[in-house]
Amino acid sequence: MIRFEDVSVTYDGASEPTVRAVDFEVPEGELVLLVGPSGVGKSTILNAVSGLVPHFTGGTLRGRVTVAGRDTRTHKPRELADVVGTVGQDPLSHFVTDTVEDELVYGMESLGLPPEVMRRRVEETLDLLGLAALRDRPIATLSGGQQQRVAIGSVLTPHPSVLVLDEPTSALDPAAAEEVLAVLQRLVHDLGTTVLMAEHRLERVVQYADQVLLLPSPGAPPVLGEPAGTMAVSPVFPPVVDLGRLAGWSPLPLTVRDARRRATDLRARLQGKDTTRAPEATAATTEAVRVVPPAPRRWFRKQKPAPAVPSSPYAAEVRSLAVRRGRVQALRHVDLTVSPGETVALMGRNGAGKSTLLSSLVGLVEPACGSVRVGGAVPHRTPPRELVRRVGLVPQEPRDLLYADTVAAECAAADEDAGAAPGTCRALVSELLPGITDDTHPRDLSEGQRLTLALAVVLAARPPLLLLDEPTRGLDYAAKSRLVTHLRELAAEGHAIVLATHDVELAAEIAHRVVLLAEGEVIADGPTADVVVSSPSFAPQVTKILAPQEWLTVAQVREALA
Repeated sequence: MIRFEDVSVTYDGASEPTVRAVDFEVPEGELVLLVGPSGVGKSTILNAVSGLVPHFTGGTLRGRVTVAGRDTRTHKPRELADVVGTVGQDPLSHFVTDTVEDELVYGMESLGLPPEVMRRRVEETLDLLGLAALRDRPIATLSGGQQQRVAIGSVLTPHPSVLVLDEPTSALDPAAAEEVLAVLQRLVHDLGTTVLMAEHRLERVVQYADQVLLLPSPGAPPVLGEPAGTMAVSPVFPPVVDLGRLAGWSPLPLTVRDARRRATDLRARLQGKDTTRAPEATAATTEAVRVVPPAPRRWFRKQKPAPAVPSSPYAAEVRSLAVRRGRVQALRHVDLTVSPGETVALMGRNGAGKSTLLSSLVGLVEPACGSVRVGGAVPHRTPPRELVRRVGLVPQEPRDLLYADTVAAECAAADEDAGAAPGTCRALVSELLPGITDDTHPRDLSEGQRLTLALAVVLAARPPLLLLDEPTRGLDYAAKSRLVTHLRELAAEGHAIVLATHDVELAAEIAHRVVLLAEGEVIADGPTADVVVSSPSFAPQVTKILAPQEWLTVAQVREALA
């Protein structure tokens, strides 16, 4: 169904091909998982299937790519639209219409399908992806995960024979990710749909793959093989595979169920060992929440001097917070404190209010009632130049922070805005994102690389409170490890960190506390191990495999065995 014949792609201005000597075939009705470190060309291969490379991106494509017998060199993306459905890393760039239902219909209207067919398929897709309650909602009001589900739904309704998906679960909560992957598996098994999918969160998807296509490094030829064998040689692998390598299991397990069946001896070796729970908590992390009276509110679009407030022992303090966004009650009765040196993970299903809570902490939304204080200041009443030295937010969409034409210009502007020494931001980029040159345009970076650049821009100001919205979206395991190391160093220096994430492995690795949100309310708040171990949705793979022992990460197990 998909055939690459000795394909190389060189973008305009690049001295070397992004991918070279790519030669593989995907049969009809198979799900092939494309894996590899960030920046090795996974998105380039996916875009070559849909014809976006080279017709939209420019550059030179050598070799031949055929999809259902159509040569992408002679067929433009619009001429492949009835065969190939594509969802990119950025759902917002995918949307054409304003509301959920209109977006689901748009692709079918473009193909001229009968109205009765369109109506039936819209209803089917709304039910499949859990979007029925959102059908009339403006897309701009949805959370990142809800937008991702809409983007996936919009390519399912035309019933393409080939689906090309670039990190389709990156913004989804664990339950929603399982639902989407179950739908994809049903399409593959029951309808013979061919799926080529790139994903960094391998713990979610590798067990569903018929084959794995590995891009080991930039410019290296890909390796195609069965999942367990490919994971044995892959530089990127999920925790279940990492644990299997540590324990010496062969063949390597790909699912929690398979690993649990082999883990009896490992549990025996770990019996009685100390289970170090998440990062070591400071005394402040175990304090009970205190209630204080609410404070006045207003957004900073028209500046007023911030009222004098008593100094607070907390880096952030939220009391009885409620926020409305249009007709939606986004937050209600939220109490939260974050102490210096503490890392807090906000978790919950898509649309639970995590991003809204972060926006409240940085002054982007005004409370309907209750109070928000950051370092003793009221965020939405504090001038931006003063606020940036108290709190920094890395949003889900890194492009919101990036506007310069080169990485060097972006870093220079960040240093100036933060009042930091020249070179501060660039040094952070080199630490977190090795190999990126000064003249690279941020638009030419992968989604994960752009997010890392945005993080460096925010960190240049070294804010006492750092807010991260889905910080591992688009990051491979090595990049995530570098991020975790840097965040731990910041926490050790006294910076408070609040991250909204669906990445349960990240929460297990770094968070002192986990706060669960549902329908805009806090439903659980406690030490990471206490909250995630008891949750089938938010427990990391190692916890599930080694239960009832309370291990969170492979690193803990490795240290205990050593």
